[in-house]
Amino acid sequence: MNIHPIAGALGAVISDVDLSLGMSSALAAEIRQVFLQYKVIFLRQQKLTPQQFLDFAKAMGEPIEYPFVKGLEGFPHIIEVKKLEHEKVNFGGIWHSDTTYLESPPMGSMLLSLEVPPYGGDTMFANQCLAYESLSATMKNLLDGLVGISSSAKADVSKTREDRIKSDGKEAAPKSYLAEHPVVRTHPETGQKALFVNVAHTAGIKGMTDEESAPLLQFLFQHQIKPEFTCRFAWEPNAIAFWDNRCAQHNPVNDYHGFRRVMHRITLQGDRPV
Repeated sequence: MNIHPIAGALGAVISDVDLSLGMSSALAAEIRQVFLQYKVIFLRQQKLTPQQFLDFAKAMGEPIEYPFVKGLEGFPHIIEVKKLEHEKVNFGGIWHSDTTYLESPPMGSMLLSLEVPPYGGDTMFANQCLAYESLSATMKNLLDGLVGISSSAKADVSKTREDRIKSDGKEAAPKSYLAEHPVVRTHPETGQKALFVNVAHTAGIKGMTDEESAPLLQFLFQHQIKPEFTCRFAWEPNAIAFWDNRCAQHNPVNDYHGFRRVMHRITLQGDRPV
């Protein structure tokens, strides 16, 4: 197994691993250690069946169902993330951490690319530990102890789900979710502190009026995605991205109108942020 960092902030490509062959517990532990260190890992040339993809996910954590979109036939934990030729809006096309509106947001998520456009459709990632560490001591003191309010119903992100809910939506899914989480969370495995607000889901700060919280959140939303905190991954067919939702945000770039992009996604169980 070889490891190739792709940026100074986060992200590494793992090569010379064939997931279709399965993996030993020792290899799984080694991959997960690289995942914790680099916060997002990429594996290319992984032509996997849904079962093989699910087996990899189970080696990394506990797969869970996505709340709004139903899974593949026979594989409820795998959803199809796609943008078709006639569609203008891409699924999740905004900077975010996945489903922070849940009481226990995911530990991580992984995508397997099936079809990619001839150009465009990259995904960007941002290191939220680095974003926190770069703040002044005064700002850190202000943020520690604050609680963010996350909602699944913020307009900018709701519209990124509309096409998929129309085609693949769960009939029994609630209309909206709300959850409260620390603005700064401590990673349960590494002990690092990370910003845990995002422009897609964080609607306010507990105990503050909207007028009071808006300027602070707006600063954080802009700060946490500075170029020096990010990496960018150019997709090709049969590639996997696996990111740590507890300390990394991501943004699928919507720059490929007229082309098809199809992925399989698995989400892994997390814990309640503290």
